[in-house]
Amino acid sequence: MTAATAAGPVYLDALGPRGPYRTRVPIPVTDVSGAEVARLSLVPPVYVDRALATLRKAEAVPTAGMDTLLEAAGEEFATGTVGGLGVREYEHLVSRTSGSPLAVVRGATRGTARFVSLARSSAEQGRPRGAVRDRREPTLASGHAVWARRGEVFAVNASGNHPGVHRLWLEALTLGYRVAVRPSRREPFTPHRLVGALHRAGVREDQLVLLPTDHRTAETLIRGADRAVVYGGDDVVARYAHDARVLPQGPGRTKILITADTDWREHLDTIVGSIADEGGTACVNATAVFVEGDPAPLAEAVADRLSGLPGLPPQDTRAVLPVCPLDRAEAVQSYLRSVAVGTRAWLGGNGIVDDLGDGSAVLRPAVHQVGDARAGQLRVELPFPCVWVAPWNRSDGVAPLRETLVLLALSHDGALLDTLLAEPTIANVYAGDQPTFWMAPGVPHDSYLSDFLMRSKAVVGFE
Repeated sequence: MTAATAAGPVYLDALGPRGPYRTRVPIPVTDVSGAEVARLSLVPPVYVDRALATLRKAEAVPTAGMDTLLEAAGEEFATGTVGGLGVREYEHLVSRTSGSPLAVVRGATRGTARFVSLARSSAEQGRPRGAVRDRREPTLASGHAVWARRGEVFAVNASGNHPGVHRLWLEALTLGYRVAVRPSRREPFTPHRLVGALHRAGVREDQLVLLPTDHRTAETLIRGADRAVVYGGDDVVARYAHDARVLPQGPGRTKILITADTDWREHLDTIVGSIADEGGTACVNATAVFVEGDPAPLAEAVADRLSGLPGLPPQDTRAVLPVCPLDRAEAVQSYLRSVAVGTRAWLGGNGIVDDLGDGSAVLRPAVHQVGDARAGQLRVELPFPCVWVAPWNRSDGVAPLRETLVLLALSHDGALLDTLLAEPTIANVYAGDQPTFWMAPGVPHDSYLSDFLMRSKAVVGFE
């Protein structure tokens, strides 16, 4: 059983189909200063195989009473003691290990609880209008289609950059999949708490499991599932690009476009917030801003705003910037300097590392101006508020804006907005004063997850 004690680290057991499982030698989980705060049990490939086999035999979570179950799980996640951790202890550990500001973590707790409670109705938003969930529904005769799963077991190879990444897979559970979650070793507390809260609310242990593994065993999990979502960089996207069973979630490369018919000064709060809110670590934080006209005044204004953000330990309630181990911060700084050659540094040119003196460092914001809309730096996405500002003109067209998770278009040009909506590689288009990090239950993140998990089957002749 998982427990937290004042005398030692927290033990995070695997949560298998037959209950908690603790290995003889759990691996350490350290905070940003390098101090051990938890011990995580990694399961071997044979354990993964047996867990997946058990999930495959289990029935789906019943739809009857599911909303009540999810509401109870959300409340448990937000306020309860799960796995020996109260919510404040949990939030403190997430902040210290991930380096996310405590205020961001607390906001994510509330947001995740809301997504849990609305997961079923959110998943329903992706159902085609002509399909029903069950062949016994009286409306089937007019639709002649049933919404059916493409498989039985869904695997999640999660990232640890933000607690909110665990909102997505909840919908798979409500669609009848049995789910296996592999937590990030950097921040395993959120999935452990979420799986535990769902178990306590009534989801059976053979319907939902938490399987911490090493990287090699993660491949066993992905291969053994019918469908899987995998988080990572461009290398992960390339690795699974031709595997229809795997949904890669790669870099966001979220962008902002400001056309000449819009005064960016009226939207500066939204622009700065899109870059730096959530600590600047989320895939929906803007990393590139395109300006029709001279980008320098905007770059200067954004740099002025970001320069005043305080550098504090992540567990400080006033913290707004991410923190990581000092050696990692110095590596990020070195990389930034190497890719920023030839750009104009409005902020961060003298360094981004703010040493906290305990083995950790704040990653301070950076604002660089590039020479044109096709500069290679515009594809660089780093785990802190780092933005590249570029000039854009109509001859550049849509090409520099492609491969984007969220594009905020500050423009009154209706024809341009239609073009952006039609571009297949832009996942989401926001217009007006809508920050890029805005998300809500029922609104697709990178398309509906159900587009990947479900299909519509023609049904004819059933009595």
